[in-house]
Amino acid sequence: MNQVFTIPHVTGYVNVLITHRLSLFENLVIGRNTAVNGTAVWTYKAEEMQIEKVEYVNMRPTIAGLGAGCISARPAFTLFRSRKGEGDPVARRPSNDTGTRPVSMADVARAAGVSQQTVSRVANGLPNVNEQTRQRVQAAMQELGFRPSYAGRSLRDGRYHSVGLCVNDVTKFGNLSMIDGIASAAREHNCAITLVEMSKTEEFSLAEATRRMAALPVDGIIIGMSRMAPDFETFDPLPGIGTVIVTMYAHPRVTTVDSDHYGCSLLLMDHLFELGHEQIRYIGGPSFSVDEQFRRAGWQDALERKHIEPVEPLEGDWSANSGYEAGRYLAEHDRTMTAIYAANDQMANGAIAALRDSGLRVPEDVSVVGVDDSLDDFVAHNELTTVRFDLHQRGREVFEHAVPEAGTAGKTVAIRIPGQLIIRHSTAIPRS
Repeated sequence: MNQVFTIPHVTGYVNVLITHRLSLFENLVIGRNTAVNGTAVWTYKAEEMQIEKVEYVNMRPTIAGLGAGCISARPAFTLFRSRKGEGDPVARRPSNDTGTRPVSMADVARAAGVSQQTVSRVANGLPNVNEQTRQRVQAAMQELGFRPSYAGRSLRDGRYHSVGLCVNDVTKFGNLSMIDGIASAAREHNCAITLVEMSKTEEFSLAEATRRMAALPVDGIIIGMSRMAPDFETFDPLPGIGTVIVTMYAHPRVTTVDSDHYGCSLLLMDHLFELGHEQIRYIGGPSFSVDEQFRRAGWQDALERKHIEPVEPLEGDWSANSGYEAGRYLAEHDRTMTAIYAANDQMANGAIAALRDSGLRVPEDVSVVGVDDSLDDFVAHNELTTVRFDLHQRGREVFEHAVPEAGTAGKTVAIRIPGQLIIRHSTAIPRS
């Protein structure tokens, strides 16, 4: 029985043929070198095509309204062709300086000692492959630098014109601003963004994030490492694809880019020292957070350089409510403090509310500082002294080092973008 599927708003020549068991339809076959302009309709006639092998393609359209999990700066709908008699589609990766040919499924199959069909099933995350075989195939893929092809345009220039971004929590302020910065850079280079959010409940690793991103049509991979990955020291990036990790930690084989979360603490502490404060308490974020670890280290080191013994810090969860609880505890139990450093603006705002509810004045009795300058859109008459990060610049930096077209890929560097001290009315000289 013939099946008809309509794809709207596609322009150009679509180099196509096969998909199998797609979520939207089954066994769609599209004629070769089909000219497409506007709305196109193709009819599946399997008996005429005489296809010997059908390879599954986990196809994800990026046309607005069709693609889940994709942020697209340009319309794209990618399909593949396996011409009669030509064998399996060649899996392509971006061209490199070695001049070697693209790695095919056949190459992986030979290396792993399995059939091409098995390689295809592993590459596309399909079941019915035992775990030992799957691991052997994945190891061969990584060693050879194999990546499945998704876009017909990659056959023209070896590029997908898309960058992959993997984050733990897309709702966080820093992640949203970083995405905005990456999107801005992507538009300038006529690229799209493919976003993958890792589940908060699953174990995070750089290898797993890379595996997921490399299975998608992307030219570069950006991984937001909000918590320390267990394989950070041993991680090797895939050959032939730019990889950037957003973290303060430097890596010997991968470019890392981040705001200076250690330096921001030094800026704030120097400001408080200049006002005359010494008894400065710290309200941190969750201990697993990489940002928190560096901000706390900056606070502690600044005190120790002044030969001031740090008081045990309090731990929040980045929320204003956790800052309120910490501020209330300090107001009730610590009358020697003269200043509070909260590791983000939300917790700082919560601490200010708790201090005032406890009868203390800010800044006359207690000065309060935060980090990230994120309250202007949420708090009227924002008076918090804080550090502002240029998160758009961070986004541009990670994009340009991830995408080969941007001209900086291949250089392993560690980039730390300094913050800017913003002095408002939540700090003053300590009470006498």
